[in-house]
Amino acid sequence: MTDEARSLWDHEAQSFDDAADHGLRDPAIRRAWADLLLPLVGDPGRRVADLGCGTGTLSVLLAIEGRHVVRGVDFSPEMVRRARAKAKGIVPLPVFTEADAAHPGLSPGSYDVVLARHVLWAMPDPAAALATWIDLLVPTGILILIEGRWHTGVGLRASECVDLVSRFRDDVSVQPLDDASFWGGAIDDDRYLIVSRR
Repeated sequence: MTDEARSLWDHEAQSFDDAADHGLRDPAIRRAWADLLLPLVGDPGRRVADLGCGTGTLSVLLAIEGRHVVRGVDFSPEMVRRARAKAKGIVPLPVFTEADAAHPGLSPGSYDVVLARHVLWAMPDPAAALATWIDLLVPTGILILIEGRWHTGVGLRASECVDLVSRFRDDVSVQPLDDASFWGGAIDDDRYLIVSRR
């Protein structure tokens, strides 16, 4: 990522959590995300890589409610600073590092779950990023992607994302995320969850 992009996301960090699905400040929205993700991640103690973690909201959610061991990665220093502040006092403590999600600098074969929300579409080479992310997983590891194609015209259609993941994994399922409970209001674009278990 470029210095210009890093500066843009550092600036975005100031209001990032104002979006209902980013800050999860509304208990009902937080519960919707917990109810979606916790069963997918599985039993407590899973090692989770949250790539492009932003201000760390999902990392903190998984650490608190799922008691998972979470490593959050974001290339924006300000996002990472805010994530660390958000995680203070949490057990197990999520660890946040500054790195490009395309090249997170994490150990291959070390994670039970790789999670990325609204990140793949922004990668310069989504297929290369996916290959790197899948390489982080243990053989039984789970890939969880939350993506979309937004009304602004940016993003990936569900079919495009399924095609990308299918290059590397045999098991790929997609679920629409069109329920307002995730977003704090009705949406009119294509948002979805992809889960791949092998």
